[in-house]
Amino acid sequence: MTPGARVQAAIEILDLVIAAARANGAPADRIVGEWFRTRRFAGSKDRRAVRDLVYAAIRACGPVPISGRAAMLRLAQDDPSLAGLFDGQGHAPAPIAAEEPVAAGGVAPPWLERALAESDISGDQAQALLARAPLDLRVNTLKADRATLALPQPGEPGLAPQSLRLPHGTQVESWEAYTTGQIEVQDIGSQLVCAALGAQPGELVIDLCAGAGGKTLALAAAMDNRGRLIATDTDRARLSRLEPRAWRAGVTIAETRLLDPGREAEALADLAGQADAVLVDAPCSGTGTWRRSPEGRWRLTPDQLARYAAVQARLLDLAASLLRPDGRLGFVTCSLLDVEGAGQAAGFLARHPDWSAQELHLAAGTSRGPGVRLAPGRDGTDGFFVACFRKT
Repeated sequence: MTPGARVQAAIEILDLVIAAARANGAPADRIVGEWFRTRRFAGSKDRRAVRDLVYAAIRACGPVPISGRAAMLRLAQDDPSLAGLFDGQGHAPAPIAAEEPVAAGGVAPPWLERALAESDISGDQAQALLARAPLDLRVNTLKADRATLALPQPGEPGLAPQSLRLPHGTQVESWEAYTTGQIEVQDIGSQLVCAALGAQPGELVIDLCAGAGGKTLALAAAMDNRGRLIATDTDRARLSRLEPRAWRAGVTIAETRLLDPGREAEALADLAGQADAVLVDAPCSGTGTWRRSPEGRWRLTPDQLARYAAVQARLLDLAASLLRPDGRLGFVTCSLLDVEGAGQAAGFLARHPDWSAQELHLAAGTSRGPGVRLAPGRDGTDGFFVACFRKT
């Protein structure tokens, strides 16, 4: 592919990404993969170059662009060499016309930028949400230890006890340590907030919103594969991915339960008042993960944010009913918005005056209301809020 043809390919993919964002369709990485799957003429260098153009354009646009071309023109405004490829030659995009629409810049749609600013995320801290994330690993202590594990590329020890940090794009999936379950891909911030629950060997622990099980596997390692660990979710496809991951990691204590949305309490009635610890890694806006999925900020609406907050409150109340009298409740969201973090935690304490927030001592993050917030710009991790509660 010529440089101009790569730009045109990126524009076509951006059109698909924009349409999917408006319709809550497939994520950008899947769209990119599908586009190239039907175009075998593109070599590995072409695919990498087009993918980089697509994501650079996504990061350059705040609100949803009107088209892929408008998004690419936004990128070209600051890159004369890119603008010069709009010459209409061969498969290159048509020349840039006078007064042609150009997508707006910014960190996010205006309403969302205001919400972030109200949660004290602005300026450089907001810009950091769109930086490219490194690749973090968790060494699985059921099979290995960071101090003695030999890898093809050693990585830099991170703030979490068994974490390693590698450059973005490192192909760890081909490593023997990955295929044998000695390492897992997991953001260091995710490792820290998971450890905040303090899961212990022999306990009954419930991962209430397990998804594909990344935190479930970390909890199993913390429990040294002893006790009972129940992973639940309402998404059958995501939860089904836990079993093969657990087998690879050597996790034998994890049980899965598929729940019906809104009827979770019925499916967990046999566990009411019994759990030592419950982790609520609640569904949220994902504002803390834009480094990995920057088009996520185009999908969020104020109504969706309100629905997330309502679900979080309901799940926190459910989790409280599952705990024994001295049990621990961990609340986590990958969000930097107070409505899904400090405000949500304060709301739980207001509804449950016989509960209190526990003081957390993490290796990163700063206090935010009753919990701790980690932010990409300050801590170098994905964005998270975490709080832990105990009945007093």
